[in-house]
Amino acid sequence: MTEAIEGRLKELGIELPVAAAPAANYLPYVITGNLLFISGQLPNENGKVAVTGLVGADVDVPAASRAAELCAINILAQAKAALDGDLGRIKRVVKLSSFVASAPGFTEQHIVTNGASNLIANVLGDAGKHARAAVGMAALPFNASVEIEAIIEIEA
Repeated sequence: MTEAIEGRLKELGIELPVAAAPAANYLPYVITGNLLFISGQLPNENGKVAVTGLVGADVDVPAASRAAELCAINILAQAKAALDGDLGRIKRVVKLSSFVASAPGFTEQHIVTNGASNLIANVLGDAGKHARAAVGMAALPFNASVEIEAIIEIEA
């Protein structure tokens, strides 16, 4: 299964980065039983937040969707680190919770979040189909436009 996932990443032109270290007093992930909880991931690319500002004012929906894709890539990088490099241990992505820094009146958080949902499903197939929440926020850490956390069922 790991080879299939790595193959899909390669087909999509995605190279997973090294998992980012926490920016404050928390763990990047926690495993309890057969669940992997991944802390909120920002749209980091090349070591910095790639998309900043309020969606609907500073950032348009396509750019915010790309930010959500970057968050998903960073979720997969954290999962790979948590699972000792074996993404084949992922049984199912249970839930994504997406937080979108939104200008007043912006109501397309669900469209922005599709960037992450589509990427996860494309990489993991049926195991990537998940429940989710897409919530508007006044602001996010480091002025990021999007932050996404994940709950993943794994093989113990």
